[in-house]
Amino acid sequence: MERTPEIKKFIEDHQELFWYSPPPKSETVTDELLVETILNYGQLNDIRKLFNIVGQKNVAAIFFDEIKKSERRRNNYNELTANYFTLFFNRYAH
Repeated sequence: MERTPEIKKFIEDHQELFWYSPPPKSETVTDELLVETILNYGQLNDIRKLFNIVGQKNVAAIFFDEIKKSERRRNNYNELTANYFTLFFNRYAH
């Protein structure tokens, strides 16, 4: 998967959140993992920047796809994060 320069820079700037993936491989994180990590652990400005780069509707689509997977395939969203962004995206990302 080829990443845009903006996403590569964004991941590089947040390397501490992707500590398990060394820098050359950190560009290969999936969109799902990128969204999950930033929504769970990022600061407000990080989330805003993610919305600007990826698009709020795209982030919402990725989020809802992940939380609606079967119960056997558990997502890693914090319960409060999942609740907040479910309400947020239902209101602002139609």
